[in-house]
Amino acid sequence: VLRPPLIRIGGRVYRKNLVQEQAFPREEEEDFYAGPGDCADEPCGAFVVEETERGFQCRVEVPSPLYKYIIGKKGETKKRLEAETRTSISIPKPGVEGEIVITGQHRSGVTSARTRIDVLLDSFRKKQPFTHFLSFALNQPAIQQRFLQFKEEVLEKCSKDHGVSSSLFQNPAKLHLTLGTLVLLNEQEIQKACDLLQRCKEDFVDQVTGGQPLTVEVAGVEYMNDDPAMTDVLYAKVRMKDGSDRLQMVADQLVERFVASGLMLKEWDRVKLHATVMNTLFRKDPTEERNSTMTGKSSFKERESFNGQNILKLFENFHFGEVQLDSVRLSQRFSSDASGYYATSGQL
Repeated sequence: VLRPPLIRIGGRVYRKNLVQEQAFPREEEEDFYAGPGDCADEPCGAFVVEETERGFQCRVEVPSPLYKYIIGKKGETKKRLEAETRTSISIPKPGVEGEIVITGQHRSGVTSARTRIDVLLDSFRKKQPFTHFLSFALNQPAIQQRFLQFKEEVLEKCSKDHGVSSSLFQNPAKLHLTLGTLVLLNEQEIQKACDLLQRCKEDFVDQVTGGQPLTVEVAGVEYMNDDPAMTDVLYAKVRMKDGSDRLQMVADQLVERFVASGLMLKEWDRVKLHATVMNTLFRKDPTEERNSTMTGKSSFKERESFNGQNILKLFENFHFGEVQLDSVRLSQRFSSDASGYYATSGQL
């Protein structure tokens, strides 16, 4: 109650209250729809509401995979929205990309329906697994070779430590420096992200880098969580060869620009520069795989951490090499090109 979740929509911040979906009393509803010019407490300037011959309307672009959340089970969510806001909501057919059109007699009702739809979409978008990510590629041959040496030595010296296995290691062809993750649900959103990435290059990246590749050193390992005996992610540390903070500046400004556009959610004040080398999400369980094949269902299993204390002690200063970063990639998750790296949708 004291710290409700916050939702960013159109540059504004809203509190998501637990009682938000309850119907308002009749008296409040009458006051809320006092007249065509009454916007009540709704953010009238956050989006465009057009006046038509029959009243007002508002259009909102929504990726087709999210239509079902506005429709609801047996159309219940859509019917409730229409009844509570006194509007009509037109949604394209499933799988057909287009706009949701909200129409109503009063501007306040159309504005309210649009705001509620935005809140619903924002809530369900956050629950979607990320589809793309921004990154610097670290899969140059020299880095891959040193990474394979790192893997070999870890398995040789630490294979008896709890939870350590060969399946935890990153694919050397997919080594990368993660900047941020995105949920892009149609071609229009992907193109929007590509266009924004190019604008970032013109607006500030070239200025920070001087139009030259950034020479970085990949050395040392660190863990994500609080207890090294229960590690889920082990990553290689990355720093500028000249000791400057230009890499951090580029990363922070890129994420800030993508967050402002609504394509990325803000998680941290600064980007944590890291190159994952071991991750328990990569772990393969032959028994579980066999059982899921037999039953035809995949059961969720809590990730099993590994003891990284010896790895951190023995490989604290392991040198993976130096690399020149010359492009930022917008890559698709789980998809790979001929080289084995994630398929690139766009880059600087």
